[in-house]
Amino acid sequence: MPIHEKSLIRRENLVSQDKLVLDGIDVSGHWSTFIENRSVTDYNEALQEEIAALPGGEFIHRCWQCGSCTNACTVNAINPDFNPRYWIYLIRMGLEAELLRDKDIIWQCVSCNKCTYACPRDVNPEGVMKATAHWLELKGHTEKKPSMIFDEEFTEQIVMTGRIEDGKVLRRFLAETGQPLLQDWLVALVRGLVFRLPVTLLAKLGLATLFHPRTRGWGASRRAIEEFIDERHRADRKALGLDIQGAE
Repeated sequence: MPIHEKSLIRRENLVSQDKLVLDGIDVSGHWSTFIENRSVTDYNEALQEEIAALPGGEFIHRCWQCGSCTNACTVNAINPDFNPRYWIYLIRMGLEAELLRDKDIIWQCVSCNKCTYACPRDVNPEGVMKATAHWLELKGHTEKKPSMIFDEEFTEQIVMTGRIEDGKVLRRFLAETGQPLLQDWLVALVRGLVFRLPVTLLAKLGLATLFHPRTRGWGASRRAIEEFIDERHRADRKALGLDIQGAE
C-alpha cells in the first residue's frame, strides 16, 4: 500500500498570518494556514538502483510499504523522525532532496535487526539503512559518523591481526572521535572487571594490550581479505558512477 507521509509537508512550507481579516471575519492564526507551492524538479531516477547496488540494499524493490519495519524499530520508539519505511519510500520514488533532509538521522540505525525480523517481504530494512548511510558517505553528503569510524577501527584490527582486542578498538575509536579515554562509564567498567575477573585473565588482557598478538599464519588470509575489500570499494564506487581512482 503506497503512503504519503505527512513528513513530506515540511514546517517551513506552512505559512500562517498572525493577523488577517477577510470580509470582516478574523481568520488569524491556524485558520489562515496554507502550504507554499512547491514543485519537485530534482528527481534521481537511478536512486533505487544506486542503493540496491550497495551491500544490504539488494532487496529494496520488494518493499510494499506495510510499515512493519518502522513499527518494530528500536530507534523510532525513541525518535519518531527515524522512519525506515518513509526513507525506503523516498528512495523508490527518487526523491533524493527529501532523503538528504534526514541525512544526519539515517546513520543512527543500531542494527538490532528487529525490522528485518518483522518484514514480511524479506526487504532486509536494516541492510537498506546501512546501504543508505554508505551511499550518503560515498556521495559526499555526510562526513564519517561515529558508527562508521567504529566499524573501520573494528575491521582494520581484524584484517591486520586476525583477532579482536576490545581495549585497542575502544582506545582508537575514542581517539579518532576526539573523546577522552578516561570517561566515567569506562572507569566504572574497568573497576567492575578488575574485581570480578580472574587474575590470570586480567594479566592476559594486559599483555594483549601491550604486545598486540596476531593470529598465527595470518598473512595469506589478510592479503585475501584486503583484496576483497578493495574490490568491494571499487564496485560500490562504480555502481554510483564515481571516479574509480578515488577508491585508491
